[in-house]
Amino acid sequence: MVVAGLASLLSAASFGQSVDPSLLGGLSYRLVGPFRAGRCLACTGVPGNPDKFYFGAVGGGIWVSENAGLTWTPIFDQMHAASIGAIAVAPSKPEVVYVGSGEADMRSDIQQGDGMYKSTDGGATWAHIGLEDTRQIGKILVDPQNENVLYVAALGHQFGPNEERGVFKSVDGGATWTKSLYLNADTGAIDMVMDPTDHNTLIASMWQTRRPPWEVYPPSSGPGSGLYKSTDAGKTWSKITGHGLPGAFGHVGLSISNANPNRVYAVVDTNRKTGGGVFVSEDKGANWTLATADERLWGRGWYFGGITADPKDADAVYVMNTGMYRSTDGGKTFLPIKGAPGGDDYHTLWINPSDPKRMISATDQGTIVSIDGGKTWSSWWNQPTGQFYHVIADNRFPYWVAGAQQDSGAMAVPSRSNHDHISMRDWRPMSVGGESGTIAADRLHPGTLLDDGGTIERLDDGWHKSVDPTKGKPGGPWRKAWTLPIAASPVDPKVFYTSRQSVFRSGDSGNSWQIISPDLTRQTHTTPTNLDGPTAADIDPAPHHGVVFWLAPSPKKRGTLWAGTDDGLIWLTRDDGKHWENVTPSQLTPWSTVGIIDASHFDADTAYAAIDRHRLDDNKPYIYRTRDGGKHWDLITTGLPSGEFVNVVREDPVRRGLLYAGTDWGVFVSFDDGANWQPLQLNLPHASMRDLVIAGNDLVVGTHGRAIWILDDLSPLRQISTSTRSTTLLAPSPAVVFIRGPGFDDGTPLPIEEPRGENPPYGAMIDYVLAEPAHLVTVRVTDAHGKEVGKASSSDKPRPPDPSRLTIAPYWVRPGSTLSTGPGAHRFVWNFGEQMAPGDYEVALTVDGKVYKQRLKLLADPRQKR
Repeated sequence: MVVAGLASLLSAASFGQSVDPSLLGGLSYRLVGPFRAGRCLACTGVPGNPDKFYFGAVGGGIWVSENAGLTWTPIFDQMHAASIGAIAVAPSKPEVVYVGSGEADMRSDIQQGDGMYKSTDGGATWAHIGLEDTRQIGKILVDPQNENVLYVAALGHQFGPNEERGVFKSVDGGATWTKSLYLNADTGAIDMVMDPTDHNTLIASMWQTRRPPWEVYPPSSGPGSGLYKSTDAGKTWSKITGHGLPGAFGHVGLSISNANPNRVYAVVDTNRKTGGGVFVSEDKGANWTLATADERLWGRGWYFGGITADPKDADAVYVMNTGMYRSTDGGKTFLPIKGAPGGDDYHTLWINPSDPKRMISATDQGTIVSIDGGKTWSSWWNQPTGQFYHVIADNRFPYWVAGAQQDSGAMAVPSRSNHDHISMRDWRPMSVGGESGTIAADRLHPGTLLDDGGTIERLDDGWHKSVDPTKGKPGGPWRKAWTLPIAASPVDPKVFYTSRQSVFRSGDSGNSWQIISPDLTRQTHTTPTNLDGPTAADIDPAPHHGVVFWLAPSPKKRGTLWAGTDDGLIWLTRDDGKHWENVTPSQLTPWSTVGIIDASHFDADTAYAAIDRHRLDDNKPYIYRTRDGGKHWDLITTGLPSGEFVNVVREDPVRRGLLYAGTDWGVFVSFDDGANWQPLQLNLPHASMRDLVIAGNDLVVGTHGRAIWILDDLSPLRQISTSTRSTTLLAPSPAVVFIRGPGFDDGTPLPIEEPRGENPPYGAMIDYVLAEPAHLVTVRVTDAHGKEVGKASSSDKPRPPDPSRLTIAPYWVRPGSTLSTGPGAHRFVWNFGEQMAPGDYEVALTVDGKVYKQRLKLLADPRQKR
């Protein structure tokens, strides 16, 4: 909808107590990386186009390469789903691409999708084509002769029963779907193969599995698991029983040989120490023989299971596991051809049917391409699809951001590089944090970080030591979860807190720890109703399983600490752990995860809690607010999408009532203390938003699939409101005159194809609002003596881009170089150069002859020696 004037829009918006979206238009996020890739299950090449490949990250959408993996471009950012489980190119019409959203690897940390997508132009545009409730999709098969006939293997809900699971078929390109193979609400489909000489013959792998809300390693496998075969294009199916297969099994990966269509390979997981392995059928699945029981090939088969037959050689077959293994004798013996170091944990391999030397593999650390039969591979350091759990910002200048990346370990990066861009030269691997830990910064010792396991590291010289908080402490055995908290006291820089089922405190910057609470988790539980029989029976005999999942010390009062558990309790101490009060909202049931509590910066009795219930198969958003120390809690979710559970809530430390929230799909903002929410997505791609941190004037976003982004200068959000209706020049934040100005780089610059993040704009950010379209907008900057030192006009011709600084990733280009005349909010960056003196200045905005003025302060670089 096009609106003629901002005033009318704002007037309508004020009734809903939301700020009009056009007032956010001047803001944009910037990607800082890292470009060290995250987990991927889905990948494919394009028959007839040997250099073109696609992959789908489990949390980062769809990407395409036109140069055999040298560079990758995102092509799915406008779609709602970020987690991709399967992708298929139609052999008869390669511009038709089908995508199944939702990874189907059944990790405890698993992201879901919302059904099927289709492109008819090679990924330039996409349409959602149904199966919304499948959640996790493992495989797509497209009829080689008809791009409109396809089959989808849907695993279904990972934490509960649902009807939309099994094998689905469409004969009209996804316009309509029929259930081809359905067993029950607890069993889904994980893999499929099609006979290359008879497209009516298919074999499907069905898997009954479920995740409980507590931490377990392998998921359960129920009696619904099995192999099924159809010879009439999915109209009817018969179960393949016995005939050489184990009596009971779980996840089965399948591949059929194009060189010998009678031969079918299977990797069978039995969830036991014996019985699994690589099996071979020489009669299209009727009978099977165990080729090898080598546990390297089927160990952790619930997570792996990828197997790919060479399209030209019937005896050559590849198996994906912690290494990539190849057999040249029909599966009897295997040798590793790729493994750690280099991105261990491999899931999928696609081989070009015309040229088997060209292949693509999806791994826990991204996607790699080979054009020489696996001798060499492209890099996975060119995909910003890292999965972060939490992020922190320290108090250095420029501030550093650090976080733990799944499968790759923790890394830290300055928010502003001394180089022209942020690149791999700036990112620093760390020992703290591991691949899933939480990190805290030591404010007394800049560059020193601590993690929840007790590791302390100084980034400046690599020094580190480990102090296990639980060592020698009574009360064990100590329970853990994949992520545990560590929190730095905002009022005492020597004090840190961490937890297991109890809370630990350090008063000496993490060098020693003391227990300050009893076991704060629930002492008794009932079995959640979302579990099936096998999962409910697969429970550790210990009486309870929970941990203290989050800790939030008050910025207002020393010794006040909030604690939340992953089994649904909230506690408060006001005396540093001497006494604890159970302040759990009455609405919370067991196994509601208290994901993040944020203690207010303005009032010690106010706190906000993000509650995650998706492991109970409940995706509704839950944010609770208390203003009386936990005696009463209000649910504050109006405006949040009904199907997006919340990972994080944060309060702005400057403007009271300004809140930020991250859901499993996007970022939201509230200007009225949570009474109403609205999107703050802007240019941010959809992803699971796991953490939000306010660093000075910036918002740092830790995503679980698209790395780390920063929204620079929140001052507009701290000034606008529903009553902002007229043309306005907002008060600018102080700007720093850096020692090194824009464009600085030392040594040889990076090649243009090397991935890079973006520094914040150099200069002063000038934000203004236009109530209606203007003919001419100018900005004039004067010093304390009234001398003009800068001027810009909307009539100025934009400077052509500098070819030496162009990147091949167009989504990194940000606005701010020209003055805009359209209605809404805009940001203009005054690039004042290196020689501008720190001091007081005045900014004058002229809109069609009317002048608006604000003060501007320029600050000296704090690093500059005086």
